[in-house]
Amino acid sequence: MGYQISDIRCASRISNPASLFSTAMSKRTCAILSGPLLFLLMWMWNPFALEPAAAKTSGVVLWMLVWWVSEAVPMAITSILPIILFPILGILSIEKACTPYGNKFVFLFLGGFIIALAMEKWNLHRRLSLNIVNFTGSSADRIIFGFFLASYLLSMWISNTATALMMFPIASSVVALLVSPHPSPLGERSEVRSGIRNFSLCIMLSIAYGANIGGIATLVGTPPNAAMAGLLSDKFATEVSFFDWMKIALPFSFVLLILSYLLLVKVIFPNRLGRFELGHEIVQQELRLLGKWTAQEKRVFVVFVSTAMLWIFQEPFNNLLHADFIQHYVKNESIEFTDVGIAITAGLLLFLVPSKSFKSKPLLEWKDSERLPWGILLMFGGGMALATAFDISGLDDAVANQMNTLDKSNLVLFGIILCGVGLLLTALMSNLAMVNIFVPIVVVLAISAGKSPELFAIPVTIAASCDFMFPMSTPPNAIAYSSGYVRATDMLRAGVVLNLLSWVLLAVMVYITF
Repeated sequence: MGYQISDIRCASRISNPASLFSTAMSKRTCAILSGPLLFLLMWMWNPFALEPAAAKTSGVVLWMLVWWVSEAVPMAITSILPIILFPILGILSIEKACTPYGNKFVFLFLGGFIIALAMEKWNLHRRLSLNIVNFTGSSADRIIFGFFLASYLLSMWISNTATALMMFPIASSVVALLVSPHPSPLGERSEVRSGIRNFSLCIMLSIAYGANIGGIATLVGTPPNAAMAGLLSDKFATEVSFFDWMKIALPFSFVLLILSYLLLVKVIFPNRLGRFELGHEIVQQELRLLGKWTAQEKRVFVVFVSTAMLWIFQEPFNNLLHADFIQHYVKNESIEFTDVGIAITAGLLLFLVPSKSFKSKPLLEWKDSERLPWGILLMFGGGMALATAFDISGLDDAVANQMNTLDKSNLVLFGIILCGVGLLLTALMSNLAMVNIFVPIVVVLAISAGKSPELFAIPVTIAASCDFMFPMSTPPNAIAYSSGYVRATDMLRAGVVLNLLSWVLLAVMVYITF
């Protein structure tokens, strides 16, 4: 959806569609062939004098990286290359190549996806977002903050793209009131027209940026977070629980949210429009159209809130289960709540709880699962298969040894530099691909410096979601750009500032952590 409007605009400028199609096909063919060619060069030429297994693994990484960045082949299909290549190349057995695709964090995200699917099916996400926007007030800046906050809070639990797509028509309705031919209370002065444009622009950017920042806050907010946790758990025996992640990422993301909002509306694109009652009215009208809470919404909401509470307060619940009076009856010290168990239990309940009466259909049916983003789960597996090969082939040690030549006398500065590299890499490739490739390297660097793996891994993973500069950087950015209110230069102007802000906040995080 995000690309359709811009595609239509571009199509109006095309004088020779056949030529364009031919050019697109040639670029795709070039990208498809470049992947295996780079693999062969890295294996046969071995320019860095790596061990044979490490040379072959690095070739596979380059192959997948080219296909991931170019998207010449669907990213999910690229992610299953390890199952084909690693056994043939003698890097991993077929069992070890397939095992990462069933990693526990794949199922953590599956449970999160199922909850999000139920929220979308019964329109609960729309009701929640409209209430948040309604709560924030009627001035122009507060309406913008409402969209920022709604996108942020929703994106903690459902995908960034789904959040942006859902918020887009609501924002469009509000903006349409200002850009309509008769905004009589505001007049036609040039400063007012400029303010209206900035207001429209900021609302669209608030959806994209709020969704991107909200994904940082929880372990299920965006795929790179859970991918990092899976890598640390599987390869480095370091557990990052839902609460462990949230106590670091939630404060960071909230500060980033507030500062990003203030910079947008006060410094970069100020509107100075004051109160805007019509914008608030359109939100209230949408709420009236939704009517009262339905039974389905209430039941999904109960499952959603219960899951979030169990995730957040998992440790106290586990301590309670290990109390003497409980152990006297269960006789099993290993009983515990886990992030994955909670997520899958919630997903199961949504297929069991009836939507109305006991004789009615459940909240979710199997046909609904067709809309689950199965490709993301394959990308998880592919990334973790790469991490396994990194470890077994010795490639991570080889890369870390090369980077160990850098001056690490100041670990704080070194961590800040790694975050900067992460910000640059995420502008060039998908954030999930960046985490899959770069996090294993920074973890080895942390261990070699005598530090815990998560000290470098968490800031670098957060950096993967701090990409605000280009329409093609993330789907929410593309959706905002497709509105027609956001120019590429506008996004670049705001994005450069917010990327620098992100780096400063990451630097503060690294400084506090060390």
